Amino acid sequence: MDKREVIMDHYSNPRNRKRINDSSYLVENTSNSSCIDNLDIYVKFQDDKIEDIAFEGEACAISISSASIMTSNLKGKTVEDAITYITNMEAMLNDKEYNSNVLKEAVVYEDTKNTSRKTCAWLPYAALKRILENYK
Repeated sequence: MDKREVIMDHYSNPRNRKRINDSSYLVENTSNSSCIDNLDIYVKFQDDKIEDIAFEGEACAISISSASIMTSNLKGKTVEDAITYITNMEAMLNDKEYNSNVLKEAVVYEDTKNTSRKTCAWLPYAALKRILENYK
């Protein structure tokens, strides 16, 4: 699959997209003031691992696919693994050195040059970063 196909697959068939009403989850809303993007990110931790992670909301193809890829890659990972993943995503989107092996499918956004599209790809990660900061 080429990059566009991966993005469209995760947009059309998003993984881990569900609304969660469970107080054992930490929830963070993330939105983009310049468009419709508005997502809730849900994370449940168990022994410093991400036991479950999901998202819900309305957003563009880039934000939905990015949230789908992020949640797929981080379910079952340690908090430290998640921090490493987020750090690499942020570096990639800011044209800095990053480890593509850590990012797996998220490398589909490596050629994103448009600043607003970078914001869309980063949106779910920004919420997860805040959740992790509050969790620690």
